[in-house]
Amino acid sequence: MTTPWNQRYAQRTERMGSSAIRELLKLTQREGLISFAGGLPAPELFPVEQFDAASRRVLAEHGSQALQYSTTEGYLPLRQYIVDKMASYGIEADVENVLITSGSQQALDIIGKILINPGDKILTEKPTYLGALQAWRAYQADFVTVPTDDEGLCLDHLEEVLCAGPKFMYILPNFQNPGGFTLSRKRREALIDIADHYGCPIIEDDPYGELRFEGEHIPPLVVMDAQKLNGNSHSFKRGNVIYLSTFSKTLAPGLRLAWIVAPRDVIQKCVMAKQGMDLHTSSINQMVAYEVAKDGFLKEHVRLIRRVYRERRDIMLAAMAEHFPAGTSWTHPEGGLFLWVRLPEGMDAGLLLEAATAQNVAFVPGVAFHPDGDGRNTMRLNFSNAQPEMIQLGIQRLGQVLTAAMEEELAFA
Repeated sequence: MTTPWNQRYAQRTERMGSSAIRELLKLTQREGLISFAGGLPAPELFPVEQFDAASRRVLAEHGSQALQYSTTEGYLPLRQYIVDKMASYGIEADVENVLITSGSQQALDIIGKILINPGDKILTEKPTYLGALQAWRAYQADFVTVPTDDEGLCLDHLEEVLCAGPKFMYILPNFQNPGGFTLSRKRREALIDIADHYGCPIIEDDPYGELRFEGEHIPPLVVMDAQKLNGNSHSFKRGNVIYLSTFSKTLAPGLRLAWIVAPRDVIQKCVMAKQGMDLHTSSINQMVAYEVAKDGFLKEHVRLIRRVYRERRDIMLAAMAEHFPAGTSWTHPEGGLFLWVRLPEGMDAGLLLEAATAQNVAFVPGVAFHPDGDGRNTMRLNFSNAQPEMIQLGIQRLGQVLTAAMEEELAFA
């Protein structure tokens, strides 16, 4: 007898769904299509020669170690590299505060595994990162949201939502995905105070923090939290913030290397959760990444990435100003990979996608980033992964699609 597998699935799978972006990426492989859909770094900037040389060194000098099982916590020199990086932000952590994960998505899954019970409320920005929603729905979380504007989370609405007793809040403070906005210094300081008052911890997800093109550098929430709790000391002995970041946007996403920085007891729980997932992150990937990143190469490489992405952002903004119709608006990010577009009320970006792909241009409809199903009149555009001439052509095509839809009153729900 054939097993009726649909009767065997766990109840938690009812809330699971495929990533709208991963599904859309299948479509965007079509030849001739200009994609602003995926959050993809520019592949021509990957330091291939450095990886080739580093791989050879690692295998020649540490081949057995690189190909063997390793500790769950991660490769010690790489963890020390993260500690030094955190020190440059103003945080006095040590290696016992660091766990290397197989990408940021695993870090989010680990957070869900150790913190979320079925029915727990999780506070997020509106909109928020789709991958976090996907990870935590599997743990049967319920989401409560707070609106955002050009300065990030709107604190006027925050305390009302905190009264619902969320387990934690999830914040992307720098060049947010998908919105592109940055949480201002004033709001960060207030957020730390409010979170402390209500006893609500913060998961700070910071994949784009190093990709600032312009404007004031603002300390991470984890730094402000440490200052508040420890006075003049920035020690990480205790704290209300768990910090996540990644090498995906500065080295290469194919490495699947990210990290969690948290108090030691939290890291110990994370380690146990990770052991049940994959035992440890790839040894050879960690060792090669460390070889590439050490001795200052990564710092110089990030400068190159910033310069290229800033140019592409500027080209996209100029093209939108020229080709997008009246009634549309968009963010002006100071860094990162994304722009966020708002269409007139009543328009449905999802209905526009078919017309756009027919004109060989793609985007991500904004509804996917809203846990409550709002945001149908929004879309996310990525500027990092297309060449300048393709950005200009793609935005021209998209502008024509938007103009036609508005003139003919198409794509209105």
